[in-house]
Amino acid sequence: MEESKYKILLVEDEENLREILKYQLESAGYQVITATDGLEALNLARKHKIDLIILDLMLPKLDGYTVCRLLKFSEQYRKIPLIMATARTNPEDRERGLEMGADFYLTKPLNKEELLEKIKELLKPKEIPKEK
Repeated sequence: MEESKYKILLVEDEENLREILKYQLESAGYQVITATDGLEALNLARKHKIDLIILDLMLPKLDGYTVCRLLKFSEQYRKIPLIMATARTNPEDRERGLEMGADFYLTKPLNKEELLEKIKELLKPKEIPKEK
């Protein structure tokens, strides 16, 4: 399966949800690394070559907004697509998440098909315009 080369960092402190998502992502052919808090997420993102991050907002140690901001304001990590996955449905939360640099904002309960579709879309190699 061609997608297996993609490595996803899944940041979710709720164990059941983390295990379900990990299973769904692995079943779709992705490698999955998990983190349970914001600090661990940053450390793993810096240690591994991550292709995409799925980030919960309400996390111990560092919240998702802070993690997103730190990664997206870093030259080294800013190009990693980041999906915020949260129970917060307020338009203000969504706006703030996108302002922090998230590429997409999904609300829980997550729709598996929508999540997998969005991942595929964000991981699609960008078309490089051919020079004439």
